[in-house]
Amino acid sequence: MELPDMNLVLLSPEILLALLAMMLLLMSAWLGKEARGFIGTLAIGGILLAGVVIAGLSSAPSSVTLGGHFIDDNLARFMKLLLLVATAFPLLMARDYLTQHGLDSGEYFVLSLFSLVGAMTMVSAGSFMVIYLGLELMSLSIYVLAAYQRDDVRSSEAGLKYFILGSLASGILLYGISMVYGATGTVLLSGVAGALKAAHSVDPLVILGAVLIVIGISFKVAAAPFHMWAPDVYEGAPTSVTAFIAVMPKVAAFAVFFRVLLEAFITLQAHWVPMLQGMAIASLAVGAFGAIAQTNIKRLLAYSSIGHVGFLLIGLSTGNPLGHQSVLFYLFVYIFMSLGAFCLVLVLNKGGVGDEIRDYSGLAKKRPLLAFLLSMFMLSMAGIPPLAGFIAKLYVLMAAVHAGLIGLAVASVLFSAVGAFYYLRIVKIVYFDPSDEPFAVKVGLSHQVVLAISALVVLVGGIFPGRFLAWTQATIQSFL
Repeated sequence: MELPDMNLVLLSPEILLALLAMMLLLMSAWLGKEARGFIGTLAIGGILLAGVVIAGLSSAPSSVTLGGHFIDDNLARFMKLLLLVATAFPLLMARDYLTQHGLDSGEYFVLSLFSLVGAMTMVSAGSFMVIYLGLELMSLSIYVLAAYQRDDVRSSEAGLKYFILGSLASGILLYGISMVYGATGTVLLSGVAGALKAAHSVDPLVILGAVLIVIGISFKVAAAPFHMWAPDVYEGAPTSVTAFIAVMPKVAAFAVFFRVLLEAFITLQAHWVPMLQGMAIASLAVGAFGAIAQTNIKRLLAYSSIGHVGFLLIGLSTGNPLGHQSVLFYLFVYIFMSLGAFCLVLVLNKGGVGDEIRDYSGLAKKRPLLAFLLSMFMLSMAGIPPLAGFIAKLYVLMAAVHAGLIGLAVASVLFSAVGAFYYLRIVKIVYFDPSDEPFAVKVGLSHQVVLAISALVVLVGGIFPGRFLAWTQATIQSFL
């Protein structure tokens, strides 16, 4: 029996971060309070170093190692860079927040790194087994983070709800994988694709397994009707954790969608495309109408994220390269829009401002720059030009029209118009409603970095999107 090849250079970013996480865990146990600030700095430095390593691998050709279980290609590198941003920014946002709430222990950064390693493993997965292992590592860490504020009942409730529903989704995913393995005899994505192409007819067991796998992954992105956990978890979890949950798992899960649907189940496209389109419409509807009645900013952003998932699912279901490119660009833009918005929520929380939307009344009169940034992120999420959110939604609509999905495109425009109402309501409250709130908030250096980069990407990505679009186009062309 020939042993599989083991090119560990391809796994160097994951190995680096895993070793760093274990080292920080030991430091946290041995040094205690003395190492708190140092551990956070090392975690962020390790993420930056992993980014340098990924950039160094970018010129190498696509490779497969560990017997086909691990893939290193342009899609994996693109998604890993997004994952690094989606982890580093919340960690930067969290440092002052954790100190203020007495939560600044090293375990927070260790759990974030382990979750990142799991997500990066999912992105490079060449088999269902690796997908499941990465998913569990990512999810178990996030469950603990959601309940990290142990003295807060809402945080404990959020972590428990997320754990129970997440465990159910993981079970559904594993059951689907077992069905596909039973019908094809392999867990490799390439092997499943080959078995389905060679079969004279599609085994119903494979179709049922594919449906269960899609359901399990859809839970992680909070796609309707598998979104029930999102509003409560977003509201109850610490704000820095909410920012992390809002972006990082979505990037990893959509990378898995690309791997599973466009490689393993490409011959089943007639079966999973209608399913994705149905979830897209449901997500747009839930995101648009569910947010209207919300008074809590974090719950509103939870429903907003569900609506954005609807657009991502439309791009994925088009079946053309433009649609797949639009998904990558949308994810890129969504990360910065969402992290920028949550950073402002966290900054205002630090100054004593609550999570109720009415607490932001009159922000423009006291802190005009913060009001401008908040309005910019909200308008970008609504798809108002000339911001990056408009370009992201435009490309999804163009892909849908190009694929002949006119009804889906029209529905998405109508739901976006409804969604624009609650985004504009926040802008109205910020600029026109009176308030005696002093907004005596101090924006720390780490928050300034997050807000500046996020605002720059949202603005430049809307006015000069060419370079970003070329990057996503090259990524998807090499994958397809």
